Amino acid sequence: MTFSQTLACAPARPDLTAPPIGTLSPPVPHLALAEVLRRYRVGRLLTAEPVAEGLLNRGYRVTTEAGTYFLKCYVDAATAHRGSIAEHHRAMAALDALGLPVAPPLACAERSVTVDAFGGRLFALFPWVDGRHRHGSDLSLPQCDALGALLGRLHGALDDVCAPVPQPAGYRSADPLDSARLARELRLSARGHRPYGELDALVEQRLTERLDLLAEYAHRRPAPQAAPPTGWTHGDFHGLNLLHEGDRIAAVLDWDKLGPQPRAEEAVRAATLVFNDRTSGALDLVRVRHYSQAYRATGAATAEHLAAAAHRVWWERLNDFWMLQWRYQRADHRADPLYPASAGQLAWWCQEYEQVLDAFAN
Repeated sequence: MTFSQTLACAPARPDLTAPPIGTLSPPVPHLALAEVLRRYRVGRLLTAEPVAEGLLNRGYRVTTEAGTYFLKCYVDAATAHRGSIAEHHRAMAALDALGLPVAPPLACAERSVTVDAFGGRLFALFPWVDGRHRHGSDLSLPQCDALGALLGRLHGALDDVCAPVPQPAGYRSADPLDSARLARELRLSARGHRPYGELDALVEQRLTERLDLLAEYAHRRPAPQAAPPTGWTHGDFHGLNLLHEGDRIAAVLDWDKLGPQPRAEEAVRAATLVFNDRTSGALDLVRVRHYSQAYRATGAATAEHLAAAAHRVWWERLNDFWMLQWRYQRADHRADPLYPASAGQLAWWCQEYEQVLDAFAN
């Protein structure tokens, strides 16, 4: 099924009018945690430890008389809607029933709902899954195959458990002229930042480089009709949302951004986050190729879809400034440590464009 609307698909610009949220929001008081847990009848709260990973929502590892759980507090305005959360929970339960490594939330004992409100915030309780996060460089080649195959199976299963997705006529990509204006504004902000430090100097250098790249590659802006097919996706598939136990993936976490998008693009974005050098940003193209071949083997996408997705994600990164907008326009420094490798990856990708494309498509 298709419809005629062409959708915008540019890098997300932060809402500069919104207050910083997520892990900058006030922590949940111990008494509030205890009251929320009481509704699940898992016994008295014994301990509660904040979970360090994540920028958008708050999470706690809680131990009760009945065992250990993950209690999630939804505070990100983009995802903290009861109806959307409930839909995501239903999809998680359906994926779990199909045997995929997804840990669905528990239901409140009294009302049989999986999302509950207390003190103006929404909460959900999940089983605690043992495992650890692993970077792509730690994965063997067979494990890279398994990761690509898992994402392909998840995409196929989401088609079965979610509503049919109408195909848009196309996706408008970012305008390089708008991006160049923003880059110049941010470069001025970096130059005037006080105290001026090493990161500000790097930002100035990288933004000067970015302006040159935007001018050089403006003619390669993706056409709206060039996007691969749209389908349901996890929305945030990367290493911090994957738990490994031995050689297997024990759980795919954090389904807050579940939604339709050009599906092969999620496969490409995930690879750029999982298989990157954490200092330089350069991709391990041997591992990328294994992962991509296994993803395609599930039938989730063709080589042509992956090639189109790789080009579109490259263009997205060329026009993306969210980390710098957080730093200079919102005075939110939580993403600062991510910037050097992210900027390095883009510069490297522009130099190695053909090799990257080949790793995804062949």
